[in-house]
Amino acid sequence: MPLKIAFQMDPIGAINIDADSTFRIAEEAQALGHELFYYTPDNLAYDEGRVVARGWPLSVRRQHGDHFSLGDEETVDLSDFDVVWLRQDPPFDMGYITTTHILDRLAPYTLVVNNPFWVRNYPEKLLVLDFPDLTPPTMIARDLQMLREFRDRHGDIILKPLYGNGGAGVFKLNQTDGNLASLHEMFTGISREPLIVQKFLPAVSAGDKRVILIDGEPIGAINRVPAKGETRSNMHVGGRPEKVDLTPRDMEICERIGPLLREKGQIFVGIDVIGDWLTEINVTSPTGIQELERFDGINVAGAIWDAISRRLAAAD
Repeated sequence: MPLKIAFQMDPIGAINIDADSTFRIAEEAQALGHELFYYTPDNLAYDEGRVVARGWPLSVRRQHGDHFSLGDEETVDLSDFDVVWLRQDPPFDMGYITTTHILDRLAPYTLVVNNPFWVRNYPEKLLVLDFPDLTPPTMIARDLQMLREFRDRHGDIILKPLYGNGGAGVFKLNQTDGNLASLHEMFTGISREPLIVQKFLPAVSAGDKRVILIDGEPIGAINRVPAKGETRSNMHVGGRPEKVDLTPRDMEICERIGPLLREKGQIFVGIDVIGDWLTEINVTSPTGIQELERFDGINVAGAIWDAISRRLAAAD
């Protein structure tokens, strides 16, 4: 049965249709006969008891430079939709958090993917704190002395903003690097948020694995290999995707975290694994669908819509 689906996302004109996961999800929904609507986060509003958005009916096509068409602009009541996708990229700032509060008010009429209450409470670098035995040594702190003591204990470290994304602002510092104080000064001058620091994992030179889970079940993985001279493996900063298989350790990690993701309505999740260690659980706007489909020949987007259909059927 055709569904009414809305996408809350960043401007669609700038996306890379060969890599963007939201585009692939929309493309598959259109192929299934569903009706698409698109709006940007700044056009979401709460209006006298209704959750509304100003946007456009959407159609997509896999054609470079001409990958979408929009209908006439209109303001819609999102409770009239079957599914709303929360798909804008971080930073996970107060603007982002406010959209999750507004979208919360669509329950139980509309399924929001991923569940905005738990997206708000489980951002990428915080949910891993529930699984300390699966993660490398980690500290979240703003105090410079505490950060120094962590580095004294663990040697080389990775320092990054707590609510960043795409590899932006990620630094590797060895035990004698004199830039820790300067970086701390820079970050704390920009925002009041703490930083996250983790023990550096040399295994990252062989790649940072992105494992995709659908409704708590692993469906496959890609390996992201850093560019020469880089520590960061994110594809946004030049990481190279490679085909890779799931290992017994990957499966162990997924078995541990999967039930929680399923319980909290996190239907599409991408976790990051370096060597044997879980480093992030990405719930806000995970990527990797198209690369996995190309490497493994599976319809990941189709599996996501199957999971959504099961959720909708269970709610009836």
